[in-house]
Amino acid sequence: MEISKATAADVEVISETLGEIEAYYGGDEVPGDVTRIRAALFGDRPAATVLLAREGGGVLGLASYSLLWPAAGADTSLFLKELFVREPARRRGVARALMSALRDEAAALGCSRVEWQADADNPPALAFYEALGARPHRGKMFYRIG
Repeated sequence: MEISKATAADVEVISETLGEIEAYYGGDEVPGDVTRIRAALFGDRPAATVLLAREGGGVLGLASYSLLWPAAGADTSLFLKELFVREPARRRGVARALMSALRDEAAALGCSRVEWQADADNPPALAFYEALGARPHRGKMFYRIG
């Protein structure tokens, strides 16, 4: 397995994977709009970076992250927005490899920490994060407008 940053050539597989993510969370498996993906990831002001786990020419999973500032004091943190492993590749160490790559990326970027949110009704994800040694941070509330 190899983990690398996505390039503009990966827009189609990212689109397919976004559809799989929607289906996983109970929505329709509709691929993401490739024009929006290209603009969000490879435009003038990229909103995120995507790491792809690959094996034998296929994509096994992805991790999407952005940088947040400030984290602690004037530090920057790496915020994991999405970690997803495609169905046939689950329970093969793909998520663990992506999390390791994220920690390496955070260190290379000078980030003081890696942060993320997880759905409370996703026990497999919660168990996975706890197995990594992560513990929930109870001091924050999540808000959304729109």
